[in-house]
Amino acid sequence: MSHFAAAVARTGDGWAAREMSLTDVEDLDSLVDELRDVVADTAATSVVLFVEEDDEYLAIVRLDGEAEPRVFLSDVRAVDASSIAAMLYEEAAAESLEEHEGDEDEDDDDSEEDGSLRAEADPAGDNELLADLGTPGKVLLDLCAEEGMLPADVITAVCESLGCAEQLEALR
Repeated sequence: MSHFAAAVARTGDGWAAREMSLTDVEDLDSLVDELRDVVADTAATSVVLFVEEDDEYLAIVRLDGEAEPRVFLSDVRAVDASSIAAMLYEEAAAESLEEHEGDEDEDDDDSEEDGSLRAEADPAGDNELLADLGTPGKVLLDLCAEEGMLPADVITAVCESLGCAEQLEALR
């Protein structure tokens, strides 16, 4: 599968964007090292990585300072066909479990309703990872579930909200 990956880092002057190759990235730790290099090169405190692979799924990885990376994967079904999605899924699944630990008492009708809205995709991870940057989790999930939206379209919409769409589009 071919992929497009771009890291955007917020600097004092706005956003800096860099295309990244993930072909040599073996695990999440080596990806985090690559993202820390972007942070160091741009003098930013955080970086957001957007990945889309063959219009099948998108992944977002956010790294703030020395904190653990936060991961969102738009569709866990991509794990079977993509080594990149599989690498990110472990972290996304762990975040999903943490997020839903207290959800057992919720009404079952809500989960059925949510499932019917997103029958085409099965997202995992931290859907609130960009909330403080202008894209709340519900908006991210709705974009991923919207009929006709490709992963690249979702990334563009999110980057428009962040204010870095021009920088990202320059890399495409």
